[in-house]
Amino acid sequence: MIEGEGSALIRASLKTEDETYNCVGTVLAKRGCWSFLKGGFVLETPSNLSILYFQSSDDVDVGINIASSSLQPFSNEQWRINQQYIKRKRAVTVHVSNENGERLQGATILIEQVAKDFPFGSAIAKTILGNFPYQKWFAKRFNAAVFENELKWYATEPEQGQVNYTIADQMLEFIRANQIIARGHNIFWEDPKYTPPWVRNLTGSDLKSAVDFRIQSLLSKYKDEFIHWDVSNEMLHFDFYEKRLGPDATLSFYESAHKYDPLATLFMNEFNVVETCSDVNSTVDTFISRLIELKKGGVFMDGIGLEGHFTVPNPPLMRGILDKLATLGIPIWLTEVDISKTLDKTSQAIYLEQVLREGFSHPSVNGIMLWTALHPNGCYQMCLTDNNLQNLPAGDVVDKLLKEWQTLELEGVSDNHGSYSFYGFLGEYKVNVKYQNRAVTSTFSLSQGEETKHFSIQL
Repeated sequence: MIEGEGSALIRASLKTEDETYNCVGTVLAKRGCWSFLKGGFVLETPSNLSILYFQSSDDVDVGINIASSSLQPFSNEQWRINQQYIKRKRAVTVHVSNENGERLQGATILIEQVAKDFPFGSAIAKTILGNFPYQKWFAKRFNAAVFENELKWYATEPEQGQVNYTIADQMLEFIRANQIIARGHNIFWEDPKYTPPWVRNLTGSDLKSAVDFRIQSLLSKYKDEFIHWDVSNEMLHFDFYEKRLGPDATLSFYESAHKYDPLATLFMNEFNVVETCSDVNSTVDTFISRLIELKKGGVFMDGIGLEGHFTVPNPPLMRGILDKLATLGIPIWLTEVDISKTLDKTSQAIYLEQVLREGFSHPSVNGIMLWTALHPNGCYQMCLTDNNLQNLPAGDVVDKLLKEWQTLELEGVSDNHGSYSFYGFLGEYKVNVKYQNRAVTSTFSLSQGEETKHFSIQL
């Protein structure tokens, strides 16, 4: 609880004998009521003395009262054990019977997971077009994609009135051919640096007409093609359109997007929400406040997009932020995950694994996208392979986790009840059953559920 100002952003920091952690958690505290701050940190070296500080992040003079505090230590091994994949798996019982409904004991059952339920993918660029080895490599691993730049306004309409979706259409053909889902990124980018130059010169009704045409053109053409749209990208850091069109501009963007593509999930996509708590523009409470404000205005927004451009990740802080966002009951996606190129490739791989495990293990994270589109001169920050599609350390991590997060081929025999049970990752399965001189193949979908999935197959 604070005294003085009506509200203030309170930051927790930590100092040990050897290190200072400038931010290990934040909360937007309000006068007269208690607020919950949840954060975390990783000690690089053992410490005999640690001091935890609480202070205002915006230089507001407030009194801070603390009712209770607790600190739960974890070793790396204990932390990994707590990363359970319970929501990603479900118990299954396969029942085998003959045409009379009599259960068959001793039938050989072979089970194979042929598709995964959890969306895990990467950005792609136009460099994938015509590059068949790269296409094969991508489709073998990922079930989701996002276009790195090819849907952005500066790419589709570099000059006013010269709209060209040719590249995006060709990339979409690759997506469709391989049954890959795709996110729409993005309709508008609030950073003026990435706004088409001709748009930056527009004002008033001319700008309003241009943005209206942008939404209508893009979403009418691609209606039902993209599962998500990042509507107003990075609005916590930049406000190009609201400065020029007024405070309700963002509301109108979401309303129009829903009108033209009503089944797409509309996202609020932002950086430095889950990566750190040091950025006062995008703390978890700042994100939540803006999202609630838009929802109260009638916005059809049902997705939280956390970009995930990490340098050195802080998994305990990441978990605390995800937990707080999860209280909104809105699907969360990690939308642009990579590790800074300022680190060596081995460190990138180590930190990438930490982020991916933390994201996959959190029950409110519904998908993960990497920001690793391959270019002749490399990638934005982190590549999974070299230009010959040979794995770099980060690629090895991805391949390892893809294998770990899939049910391995199972073979068993039906018991005296004619049943065979297993615990598998959600997705699509193929079942081969053999009994004496008879054999049958069938498929079933394993979706999320608390109860055991029962699947019957008849020979």
